[in-house]
Amino acid sequence: MRLVVLGGGESGTGAALLAKQQGIDVFVSDAGIIQTGYKQLLYTHQIPFEEGGHTIEKIASADEVIKSPGIPHEATIIRKLHSMPIIDEIAFAARYAKGKIIAVTGSNGKSTTVHLIYHLLHAAGLHVALAGNIGYSFAKCITQSAYDHYVLELSSFQLEAIQDFKPDIACLLNITPDHLDRYHGSVEAYAQTKLNILRNMTPLDHFIYHTSDPLTTQYLPKAQLLPQLHPISPLSNGRFYLNGQRYALSISQQQIGLLGRHNQYNAMTAVTAAALAGVPTSIIATALPKFRGLPHRLEWCGAPQGINCYNDSKSTNVASTIAALVSFSQPIIWIAGGIDKGNNYCPLLPIVQKRVKAIICLGKENSAMIKAFHPLGLPIQETHNLSSAIDKALSIALPREVILLSPACASFDLFKNFEDRGNQFKELIVKMCMKH
Repeated sequence: MRLVVLGGGESGTGAALLAKQQGIDVFVSDAGIIQTGYKQLLYTHQIPFEEGGHTIEKIASADEVIKSPGIPHEATIIRKLHSMPIIDEIAFAARYAKGKIIAVTGSNGKSTTVHLIYHLLHAAGLHVALAGNIGYSFAKCITQSAYDHYVLELSSFQLEAIQDFKPDIACLLNITPDHLDRYHGSVEAYAQTKLNILRNMTPLDHFIYHTSDPLTTQYLPKAQLLPQLHPISPLSNGRFYLNGQRYALSISQQQIGLLGRHNQYNAMTAVTAAALAGVPTSIIATALPKFRGLPHRLEWCGAPQGINCYNDSKSTNVASTIAALVSFSQPIIWIAGGIDKGNNYCPLLPIVQKRVKAIICLGKENSAMIKAFHPLGLPIQETHNLSSAIDKALSIALPREVILLSPACASFDLFKNFEDRGNQFKELIVKMCMKH
């Protein structure tokens, strides 16, 4: 068998390493330049590759092609290979995974949820790996150890070509308009890609979803779903009740050590998944309050001049920023902006009107955001510099108010990625705390 991997990043290199380990003849082709670290891995494992362009003759001779998730189906190279079997790294890796798979998708909350599931399973002493869209290749994990459980964060891009991939436990957190540039502006096409996670599930498998998410309930298949269903509904009287053949547990809002109502849903999903995976309820009850969240997700950074500052740089779409804004009762000075992914800001308007004191637009091109929020009559300032944005925010805020970096936009105009944006924000806040 001969395999060609398109893309030499984390996903593609991981797939190539697994193929090599399985004795498969593998070749890596990347239209761009492969990063030094990945290139060194390919050299070390004697995996041939090309970069700076695709040689169609070398690719067309493959029995199967693995497409990195960042490559859209409309890409020229994919159109040229239309008659060939093309799969995703996730589907390829799943062929060799011996352990149980817990897969989490959704527009927002995936990273927090998979980390919390991992935290609960690890607390129970299970041999568990965390992989997928968080930056760790599923395929590479399989080359390193035979895990009992794999907790996977899956983006819509990773679910486009899953073929025969099947999780044992699937979690769908929510569906909100995102990446519509990839899906030609179609929310339905985006939603159906998310729902691919259900494609191969059986009555022995489990599906956890949120009954209060309108697009989830709208687009769930009308036919009878095959996996066992575990619908999550809002907290009742401040408590969440789990009842099943394998578990019986009551969780209070106070046991969830995360800010925001959206994180209550994330925690409820994670607890359900962990219980289904066999984690004893006593361990869940002990471990849950110890999880304090992730960097760049409503992360408290300090309080210069008595003003609480939160880094929510991971919020790169409107729905995620809505969840952040409604997490506070204090007036908010909101730092937002970046690369607009075709955002519809209308759902933000009533929340911004109610919660936000002033808006600082941070980006190279702020006109769409300014136009959207100008009718609210709030003070709006703009800048291309993060330090300046923080200075402007501090000049407006009063003690006990909140400065919130929750951009609702991608970061690539001024930063390497959302982590870079959030890290720079944290560093500046720490310096300002030292001054005061």
